[in-house]
Amino acid sequence: MRGAQIGLGVIAIILSILVFVHPGITILSIIFILGIILIIVGIEKIISGIFITNKSRWGTIGLGILALIFGSIALGYPLHTAVFVIIMLGIALLFSGISHIAYGVGRNQDPGWARGFMIGAGALAISLSFLVLASPLAGAFFISTIVAIGLLVIGIEIIVVGTSGRTKMMPSRGMQRKV
Repeated sequence: MRGAQIGLGVIAIILSILVFVHPGITILSIIFILGIILIIVGIEKIISGIFITNKSRWGTIGLGILALIFGSIALGYPLHTAVFVIIMLGIALLFSGISHIAYGVGRNQDPGWARGFMIGAGALAISLSFLVLASPLAGAFFISTIVAIGLLVIGIEIIVVGTSGRTKMMPSRGMQRKV
């Protein structure tokens, strides 16, 4: 088990380096995987809508057809799909930032530091959304950087757990297990 954990950690670190080096290929790979998943889900929904009778039969078939269409668009036009997804991320960051600021301003019962943190996080999200909306290329770099940092941290964590073999308490039975 430890060898597998160390191996997976090394693979995650190698992937993080590849993501840092090739951010564009990372985004296109994510779009291709998304397109393939949408096509598979679309086929499954159409088949289940045809063979399983229920009240939402036509809705299931319709959603399957939409998933097929969106998956085909993602595979056929990966660059345009990536730009669209990045712009949607920018809009989502904008709304998230606005809601964080509104929540931080409106919560008078919270301590001042918590409210300040919420407002600061909202301002950061809004500034990142403007960066992403102004330049989808910068947004792609931002997404790739976040993915690479996440993979690096996860890889290091898995290696540390694999090499240390620390003991964890199993919450359901109170038994100890080697990890």
